[in-house]
Amino acid sequence: MAIRTCFSAFLLLLLPLEFIAVMGVTPPLPLPECRPIVAVDRDLVQFALNLEFLEAEFFLHGALGMGLDVLAPSLAQGGPPPVGGRKANLDPIIRRIIEEFAYQEIGHLRAITESVGGVPRPRLNISAEAFAAFFNRAINTTLSPPFNPYANSLNFLLASYVIPYVGLVGYVGTIPNLVGRTNRELAASLLGVESGQDAVIRTLLYLRANEKVMPYGVTVADFTDRISEIRNRLGRCGVKDEGLKVPKQLGAENRTTSNILSADADSLSYSRTQPEILRTIYGTGDESRPGGFLPNGGAGRIAMRFLAT
Repeated sequence: MAIRTCFSAFLLLLLPLEFIAVMGVTPPLPLPECRPIVAVDRDLVQFALNLEFLEAEFFLHGALGMGLDVLAPSLAQGGPPPVGGRKANLDPIIRRIIEEFAYQEIGHLRAITESVGGVPRPRLNISAEAFAAFFNRAINTTLSPPFNPYANSLNFLLASYVIPYVGLVGYVGTIPNLVGRTNRELAASLLGVESGQDAVIRTLLYLRANEKVMPYGVTVADFTDRISEIRNRLGRCGVKDEGLKVPKQLGAENRTTSNILSADADSLSYSRTQPEILRTIYGTGDESRPGGFLPNGGAGRIAMRFLAT
């Protein structure tokens, strides 16, 4: 009798699980290419230097016409100078904002390097041609004249929309996998500023959302939609990116069409793994095939691991 009772209780425990499986509500496991990678804290934190270098050089050149080799050469760790960076034609307010962002990126590079050690700056392509190629792919046509991020404030803000968000979701994806408290605190602090930068850029663009970007006849909001779509396709792990305007069913609590902060159904930040980030920044959709803004591939053990495959 006792054996039968125990067996019956066991069956009752199984029934809810069977019901959940039959009803199809079991949370699906992520695809292998979307799962977190296994790496030690040092390598995970150092990986972020790839995005920090990219942001630092783009913002520094855009605001000041010079980069790390002039302002903080030791942080480059002997890496090659970036390709194609130059001073942008920015209005005084946007220049001041981008200059502040640029100096913040120097601080980020220093904080990471002093905490876990640095890596040589990878070869960066921040040329107008690199951005033009990315925008052509996003819009799915050859823009004429080619998109030039350095031409004016609006173009520079649109180009800036491309980069910091990728670093932001990278930190969100990294922090849960860090073991050491000091490393978690560092990554969280970096995330705070990166998310602030992204929010400022998105807000400035939202103020001009319905404005057409000349001479293309495409609105600012449409450009952000296309950029977010191409990043989702390159990342290959579903929707983790949204433009400045969305249907109400995708807005916060299904009540707004504004999307100044990109977030999921619970208004939580999306996250990306290191392979997803490489697929996006390379522009190839393949973490083992460099290109785009990192033509020779990323720096650090994680990026190099994929280059070796």
